[in-house]
Amino acid sequence: MSDTRRRVKVYTLNEDRQWDDRGTGHVSSTFVERLKGISLLVRAESDGSLLLESKISPNTAYQKQQDTLIVWSEADNYDLALSFQEKAGCDEIWEKICQVQGKDPALDITQDPIDESEEDRLEEIADLVTSVLSSPIRREKLALALMSEGYIKKLLGLFRVCEDLDNREGLHHLYEIVRGVLFLNKAALFEVMFSDDCIMDVVGCLEYDPALVQPKRHREFLTKTAKFKEVIPITDSELRQKIHQTYRVQYIQDIILPTPSVFEENFLSTLTSFIFFNKVEIVSMLQEDEKFLTEVFAQLTDEATEDSKRRELVNFVKEFCAFSQTLQPQNRDAFFKTLANLGILPALEIVMGMDDLQVRAAATDIFSYLVEFSPSMVREFVMQEPQQTDDDVLLINVVIKQMICDSDPELGGAVQLMGLLRTLIDPENMLASTNKTEKTEFLSFFYKYCMHVLTAPLLANTAHDKSSKGKLEKLIQRMSKCWIICTLNVSFGHVALHVSTVLTCNVLFFFV
Repeated sequence: MSDTRRRVKVYTLNEDRQWDDRGTGHVSSTFVERLKGISLLVRAESDGSLLLESKISPNTAYQKQQDTLIVWSEADNYDLALSFQEKAGCDEIWEKICQVQGKDPALDITQDPIDESEEDRLEEIADLVTSVLSSPIRREKLALALMSEGYIKKLLGLFRVCEDLDNREGLHHLYEIVRGVLFLNKAALFEVMFSDDCIMDVVGCLEYDPALVQPKRHREFLTKTAKFKEVIPITDSELRQKIHQTYRVQYIQDIILPTPSVFEENFLSTLTSFIFFNKVEIVSMLQEDEKFLTEVFAQLTDEATEDSKRRELVNFVKEFCAFSQTLQPQNRDAFFKTLANLGILPALEIVMGMDDLQVRAAATDIFSYLVEFSPSMVREFVMQEPQQTDDDVLLINVVIKQMICDSDPELGGAVQLMGLLRTLIDPENMLASTNKTEKTEFLSFFYKYCMHVLTAPLLANTAHDKSSKGKLEKLIQRMSKCWIICTLNVSFGHVALHVSTVLTCNVLFFFV
């Protein structure tokens, strides 16, 4: 009975890159005097004729694929493959090949897949990287090999050679290789690929998509068009480097890489995590630099600050708050408390009342982050204001006026501000304690200092109709008194919310 473990099919790769079946036989490894070395021999099972005689060369790159396949190249454009009937036979021959070459049989490839003097092997490397993506185990093994031998920097060195020689075929293969390496989804590889001395070459490789007639010019955009603006000089070089890296990696994910297919959607999960943790680190580093943040708020509220500079500052704070959403709840609490201690709410009171629409819009977004984080913190600040300022410039009155005077035909800003105002006056999210009832104190404050601002459009709408005006004023007074009475009694909390909602909606109605 024949040994099925060593039963194989012999394949050769034709000019159309298709595998041709050369016959079925049994493989052995033995010393061949004529070839002066250990060789692979395959004899046909039909008549014992020699199907294959191949010396195991110390410098040939053998690849084991799918547990039962060994592939290698013997000469230019002459690729061979042995397809085993059983995994045990494949493992046995693979161990013999690794023994001759002095390699670890645990790896799926016996040689460094990158040789700077052999650019013609790029197609083979691209095929290898692409072929492993469907197997988690093989992805893991290839990633391990790439990390342990410094292959990434060798690849990028080869990219520079190909680009200097305008070797488009090689550049197209490098695109497939680098894209495949990204899809290996390994943070350790990303650390190398996205380092200062590698990331622009990675972007360069990704410019040469074979599907495009001409390469994209991403490096030109990142180095010449995209400008990094420091609203306040950043002295920490590590922080500056982290910001640059995060922007470039985000650009790779959002702009350069094609949208993953259903089968590829999990391949870039680690890339998303890489960007996420970079943002966390940036927020933490900025938060710890109180001198930097103090200067930001000082210039933001300084009347001498130029409009363009103030616009940059408020957009920075907005982006800073957006980054904070990546923090864990405990760290996010510390972040917003730091901003509160540095005077974020007094600063917003000033910038939200400015004429610059972009500044006001960004300030509104910042205010929404603060209200979402802690309505109580905002209420506490607002209730302290009458002691030191006029009613007209109270933060909550500034919000109401911006809501009423929204110039957007779609009332986008008004609707956003109305939602924030509703959150602030909603009795359901107000705190109550033994010594202090926020619900009672804040709604009393709101009725005393803000209600006349909120109801002003209703009164103005009937200014020329005395009879209607009188009826409307009585209606508003009755609704307002009912609202305050209800808020003094916890059991009427839902009624208070309903009345406040009616008021808000009526004000919005008069905008239209």
